[in-house]
Amino acid sequence: MTKKKKVTKNLSTEEKIKASAKKLFTQKGFLATHTREIAEGAGINMAMLNYYFRSKQKLFDIVMKENLFLFLGGMVENIENNPRPFEEHLDYLVSHYIDLLLENPDLPLFVLSLMQSGKLTREYKDDPLFRKIAQWSTSSFKEIQGIMVKEKVKDVHPFHVVANMLSLIIFPFIASTLLMARSGNITRKEFEQQMIKRKKLIPGWIRSIMHGK
Repeated sequence: MTKKKKVTKNLSTEEKIKASAKKLFTQKGFLATHTREIAEGAGINMAMLNYYFRSKQKLFDIVMKENLFLFLGGMVENIENNPRPFEEHLDYLVSHYIDLLLENPDLPLFVLSLMQSGKLTREYKDDPLFRKIAQWSTSSFKEIQGIMVKEKVKDVHPFHVVANMLSLIIFPFIASTLLMARSGNITRKEFEQQMIKRKKLIPGWIRSIMHGK
């Protein structure tokens, strides 16, 4: 009996497919993206795409999981390796995510599209990583509440601390084109330089809210 020759997949081809899929899913969403477009973006034919990924759904799930773990994994690892109060994590969290988004500027739109589709809560709610995030978020929110009670900050709900932190980090990347145009037509390099400066500015703004200053 002749042994069937094992086909070795070319990792670079896989990465090209995933990069094309990520770009299209981010720009158009899951439903409006067609597999033929993904194949064309990767510079391959449909047969090759089907060889690596049997369906659009499977490809979307793989790309989704990789990006979510990229977005959340570093934070969880740091929290577990360096247990400390939320306020002491603040500088790291802001710096970590600004660096991550500078390297992956389309990541926020991708994650937002997952949240809007409902797949995030449906398919990953029981994943160990997401359980850890949920537990840490709950304990951090209680810490923020405790600080604001101690500082007698009564006119601002702790919700605004969390909302502002996420907005201050993420929104500039989502609206980068608009912000660059409305800020004296600054270049992409100048935009990135300003985002690096925000790594020091944002923690100070968040602490000011928490301490009622």
